[in-house]
Amino acid sequence: MTATAEQPTTGQGAFRRPTATTGLSSWFTTIDHKKIGILYFVTAFLFFSLGGIEALLIRAQLASPDAAFLTRDQYNQLFTTHGITMIFFGVMPLSVAFFNYLLPLMIGARDVAFPRLNALSYWIFLFAGIFLFSSMFLGGLPDGGWFGYAPLSILGGDPLGETLGASSAPNVRMLFYSVGLQLAGISSLAGAINFIVTVLNLRAPGMTLMRMPVFVWMSLVTSVLMLFAMPIIGVALWQLMFDIGYGANFFNPAQGGDPVLWQHMFWLFGHPEVYILILPAFGIVSEILPVFSRKPLFGYTAIVFSGIAIGFMGWGVWAHHMFAVGLGPVANAAFALSTMFIAVPTGIKIFNWIATLWGGQLRFTTPMLFAIGLVAMFTIGGLSGVTHAVVPHNYQQTDTYYVVAHFHYVLFGGAIFGLMAGFYYWFPKVKGRFMNERLGKLHFWLMIIGFNLTFGPMHILGLQGMPRRVATYPDGMGWNFWNLVATVGGFIIALGFLVFVINVLKSRKNGVPAGNDPWDARTLEWTTTSPPPPHDFDVIPQVTARDELWNRKYAAGGPGRQPMRVPSGGSADAPAEPGAHDPGAGDAHDIHMPDPSYYPLVAAIGMPIMAYGVLFTPILIAVGGVITIAGLFGWALEPSAEEH
Repeated sequence: MTATAEQPTTGQGAFRRPTATTGLSSWFTTIDHKKIGILYFVTAFLFFSLGGIEALLIRAQLASPDAAFLTRDQYNQLFTTHGITMIFFGVMPLSVAFFNYLLPLMIGARDVAFPRLNALSYWIFLFAGIFLFSSMFLGGLPDGGWFGYAPLSILGGDPLGETLGASSAPNVRMLFYSVGLQLAGISSLAGAINFIVTVLNLRAPGMTLMRMPVFVWMSLVTSVLMLFAMPIIGVALWQLMFDIGYGANFFNPAQGGDPVLWQHMFWLFGHPEVYILILPAFGIVSEILPVFSRKPLFGYTAIVFSGIAIGFMGWGVWAHHMFAVGLGPVANAAFALSTMFIAVPTGIKIFNWIATLWGGQLRFTTPMLFAIGLVAMFTIGGLSGVTHAVVPHNYQQTDTYYVVAHFHYVLFGGAIFGLMAGFYYWFPKVKGRFMNERLGKLHFWLMIIGFNLTFGPMHILGLQGMPRRVATYPDGMGWNFWNLVATVGGFIIALGFLVFVINVLKSRKNGVPAGNDPWDARTLEWTTTSPPPPHDFDVIPQVTARDELWNRKYAAGGPGRQPMRVPSGGSADAPAEPGAHDPGAGDAHDIHMPDPSYYPLVAAIGMPIMAYGVLFTPILIAVGGVITIAGLFGWALEPSAEEH
């Protein structure tokens, strides 16, 4: 049954699940979208922290010329795993954490369309990360770059049966890369299908597509991109797995294979992936700026359709990553034009955000600062990105630190700043308490300063000719000073995230009580309690306007209210702000939610076992397959909720 089905229960109380909904065990069986969202965030932040540690080790190595802090082999492992971690196990799942927690609340639903599939998606993601990082103890981390260019990624050993005895064979490392990312792709596909069905089918009555919050729109576009992009990289990874492990020759030119085929397949996934990473942050900023400007979002329709246009046009620019490959002048010219054109919908968003701020009653809270930071930093990254469309200029930029500077301004300055804005904005909804504003603003300024110190100099280093992916560089090239500045900036970013962690740990229990609608917000998630009940809404809301909550408070004869002053300290003695809407207008006695289940966890456990079987012995493939099939059968045969 779907999460919004309302069946009478035979038990006592508001709503009933037959297994524990609190305590440690509940986290292993939960199918509540809010708990799964929290699990996603905590897990993704831990992986993100690992990626940050990898980055600090890289910057320590590059702080001075001819350094020997890391060996070349260690450096190759770290810069490869840093990219994999940040993209597939950091930023992407952090966005999915927001999707999980917020989408049902923002569209007036009680859960996602397929709650158990949602749990399965999380557990596969977790085990994929564990599998990939376990390679550290089984031959070494992947070392062929996060892009895995073949045939370099398949060199270093004979087919699987002859090399696994030597645990240090480089091909084993990239086999972990191939199989681990295939597992992560399964998780992403399951989540994408779930979110698409949820948004299209479970919206509250009256919520037409053009009344959906922009964040919901961007989540929908992102999910569609994931649905079509992940199979492309999945096929490429499957072929790479057979090249490395079983002597196939998809990408081996010596045997008639085509290494350029890998690049086409990888970047046909890789450039839509950029928008998978950034569009959720665009949606977050589009929710935050109107609230703290106290005016409606300027050009809602233009922002929605520009997001759709970005998703559509993102499929037509992949070969700008391949200008130096030798595709020829016609192909290069075509992709240069498409790269220039895709800047148009992005520019529309930026100008609409600025117009939203213009003339507003601005409140520079921590979420607002991070949102404005995204607009500024992403604009810089976008402008440097346009220079990549000039093919002769691109020849000079390729494989230099100029490219590193560009994509970090886009993905760190864009995605991470946006995700941090969203975290500070929705934390009061998740925990019912404010985060400490002083610490939050300290976090912002450390991050904005450290970010620009780290990645700004890389533009200069790249234009001076410093190649990327090198473990060290000689003295006398003119690169010493800016590399030292970049390293100092990296450690300032790390200090900022340490402040963030302290803020979270301090605020989750001792933060100032926030109430149901502390920001004077405009969307449906703020009409329920903070934190929301397991069933989200006692009564499914009826939507009559785009900014539904503002309409209730101000335009529909509502009493209106003054926004709560955001406390700068962390005292827990401040009174809670009353909610703008009483979620208890109905009663919850007839609301039945799907029951918790451990079968998604069981089904997911079998998958990394099968993955190890690909590397070590077919017996593990059989064992893992039996466990996964048993979990799926148990899931299918589980008694329905109505039988309890």
